[in-house]
This record gives sequence, C-alpha cells and structure tokens, in this order.
Amino acid sequence: MAVATAIDSSDGPLARLLEVRRRIPHFDGALLDNIVDYLTYVLAPVFLMLRAGILAPGFGGYLIGAVVMVASGYGFCHVEAKTDDHYFRGFPSYWNLVAFYLYCLELGALVSTVIVAVFAVMVFVPIKYIYPNRTGPLRAVTLTLAIAWAIVTLAMLPALPRHSPLLLFASLSFIAYYFVASFILHARAAMKLRRYRSDA
Repeated sequence: MAVATAIDSSDGPLARLLEVRRRIPHFDGALLDNIVDYLTYVLAPVFLMLRAGILAPGFGGYLIGAVVMVASGYGFCHVEAKTDDHYFRGFPSYWNLVAFYLYCLELGALVSTVIVAVFAVMVFVPIKYIYPNRTGPLRAVTLTLAIAWAIVTLAMLPALPRHSPLLLFASLSFIAYYFVASFILHARAAMKLRRYRSDA
C-alpha cells in the first residue's frame, strides 16, 4: 500500500508532464487510474482490515467492508468526484491510510468499525476535500507538509507492527491538517457562493 500511495502521488503529474493525453489520444488514463485506485485504495485495504482484525469479526465486519466498497464505488463513479476547481467531492477513498492508522492506534474492533462506517457515510456528504497536488489554495503548504508526512510515515514502516508514538503523532498531524484545511476551504467557498447568490 505504501508503494501504491507513492505511485499514485506521482502518476498524474508525470502523465501531464509527458503529455500522455496528446500523445495517445485514444487512451483514457483517468479511467485506468480509477480502476487501479479502486483496487489499491479500496479493495486491498478492506481485505487487510478484515484479515488483521481491525474490523469486527464475522458478519458485522464483512457488512461494513461491503458498505465501504459500495460507497467508494459510488464515489469513484460520481460525475463530480473530482471537481472543476480540483477538489475531491466527498471523503476520498483513502482507505489505505484509514487501515494503516487504525492498525497502529489499536483502538479495538468495535471502535475501528464505527470509525470506518463514519468515513463510509462521509463519501456521500458533498464536502470538498483537498486534492494534494492539484488544489490551488494552500498548495505550497500542503505539498510541503505532505512530503514531510511521507518521510515520517515511511520511517515508521520498517518497525511495524511496533511504532514510535512520536512518529505516529507527527504522521497524524498532517492528517489533522488535511481535514481542518479541507473543511475551512469548503466553508469559505460555500460562504462566498452564498454571498454571490444573495447579491444576485
């Protein structure tokens, strides 16, 4: 999953740099990206959460796993899954990160299952989330913090299942930034749109 995350972070910018759309106009790279992303960011993490006992055992865990897969399928297929101003609409399918942090935090199957269920519901809530390498506002800050996050998180991997609480806290701090910044930018855009409509 770490390798998949690294590839996904670079394949879009690399494709744009190489002008793949112009060079191979009959090839839909975005469609291939969605297929690969669904496998690596949804199917594989759900399987791992079930196998690692992160989700509740038995029917409950399989049910939530199925909800995640259906919700993410909806998220990927929504016509505004990626907005024109370069945000994700609804909770993006970062299930690999959800699985990673729940594995490290060891909150117990019941709490973890509830958290996963909440994130699955958030897929349907039309809040705009930062698309790290494309969203304009705070882009420099986001990319800088994302690079620091990647270094810290990669440093944690060799020691798993053990981990440094300090590194885990540092890694989670970027996740906190991501959510807070996304909510603030979404709220600002919503307020601006509301003022525009009232003036009109």
